[in-house]
Amino acid sequence: MRQKIFAICDMEEAYALRMAEYMLEKIRIPYALHLFTKVEELERFLEQEKIEILLIAESALELLRMEYVSRQVAQVFVLQENDMREGGGQDNDKQKQDGREREDTTLYISKFQSPERIVSILIESAKGLADWPAAGTQIQEDVKLIGVYSPIKRCLQTSFALTMGQILAKEHKVLYFNFENYSGFGKMLGREFGTDVSDVLYYFRCDQEKLALHLPAIIQNINGLDYIPPMQSQMQLWETEGGQWLELCRKIAQIGEYDYIILDLDDGMSGLFDLLRECYKIYTITREDSFAVAKLNQYEQILKFHELEDIVDKTVKCRFPIFKEVPVNLELMTHGQLAGYVKAIIREDLYGK
Repeated sequence: MRQKIFAICDMEEAYALRMAEYMLEKIRIPYALHLFTKVEELERFLEQEKIEILLIAESALELLRMEYVSRQVAQVFVLQENDMREGGGQDNDKQKQDGREREDTTLYISKFQSPERIVSILIESAKGLADWPAAGTQIQEDVKLIGVYSPIKRCLQTSFALTMGQILAKEHKVLYFNFENYSGFGKMLGREFGTDVSDVLYYFRCDQEKLALHLPAIIQNINGLDYIPPMQSQMQLWETEGGQWLELCRKIAQIGEYDYIILDLDDGMSGLFDLLRECYKIYTITREDSFAVAKLNQYEQILKFHELEDIVDKTVKCRFPIFKEVPVNLELMTHGQLAGYVKAIIREDLYGK
């Protein structure tokens, strides 16, 4: 059986290349992907082959002979070019712009959106794309959850978790998952995220079949470490139980084929102990001052009261020396004194060297 064909046609070569690269990187499609920057090349191809899905710029479609389209193309998605640049027609054509108005097998999508949004519309609208995630959904039973949690605040917990994640990512497939109420992640990276953990939760709860399609576009990467942008509103952190977080982690590990998931945990979430119990290792950062000692003692008493000695048994307490400096740039966490400390922990605790 011949592989189905997904084609992109845009005479703006740089745009076409960026879109093709994005789809190859983020969505591991089982379709054969073909890229055309000249309409005549597409027409010559259509004389011999059928195309299952054609993503084509509006200007290119106007030059393409329609008999080829009607005979050789199953589904057409048009990258609409005259909506936003000219400043008019946005209200009248709003449904066309965001990809919700379909005419026969043709659907219009505004070209001047993020690649994430365009791919999201394709996933939602095109027929047959439920097969896309097939290459990345093998059962992942060996994923190791590493919990990083301390009842002591401002103790370099997130710096520790990100450093460990980036170091492990040099040799393994690793995902970092932040559960803080106010992570400040976007500010630290100088980025704005269009999607975050709340979108992952939505697909997990309401449309799991499409989670594997959307997840690669939501996941970001920093210095080799994958991460899901933390949610902006803490309400879902409170409302999501530990069992759901665990199921979600397992599902993400299955889709992304991760070796490790680093859980940067926080008091402001529901199901903290449920997650800690499932962790392979737990790292708790301590300090010597009286308040820190009192908080840690109370935390350990609560574990004992609830008969959670298994959490205690898997916990490694880390008391840091005074570091002269910790990298502010999150992409440089593998350098410096903290990185040297974390590398020693990885060698001893995770690799047994």
